Amino acid sequence: MLFTSLPRPVVALGLAGILPQAACLFIALTAPAERWFVLAAGCCYAAVILSFLGGMWWMAGLLTGRTSADFYAIAVMPSLIGWAALLPWCFGWRWPGPALVVLAACLLASPLVDRWMAARLDLPPSWLRLRVAMASGLGLTTLGLGLT
Repeated sequence: MLFTSLPRPVVALGLAGILPQAACLFIALTAPAERWFVLAAGCCYAAVILSFLGGMWWMAGLLTGRTSADFYAIAVMPSLIGWAALLPWCFGWRWPGPALVVLAACLLASPLVDRWMAARLDLPPSWLRLRVAMASGLGLTTLGLGLT
């Protein structure tokens, strides 16, 4: 397996994180009456996961003793982007389709941050491969949901 250096629960639970979004996409495509609900649920899920990534990056910087602002500035961005993606709902603007596309792009790009951090931190060998798989799965299902 590609992720043999990682604990099995990390791999299984990490990849299982794609399932809620995949379920939302499936329901959006097969049950038109539930479309708005699953678009909203998928948007919230993508924003939460993006924020989780930022928290993970923040903790990685903290645990490795980083004192420069770059780690922490990058780590704060996902929460701000997730929050901004949910704001149109508050104002009654067109939502959540465009927000889902923005969140999908951020999720798909998130392994670039992991790669940047990996050049500065000691990460488990298979971590980047797992992050690409998780980000691709969640990013593509989020994009699919945004384009339905």
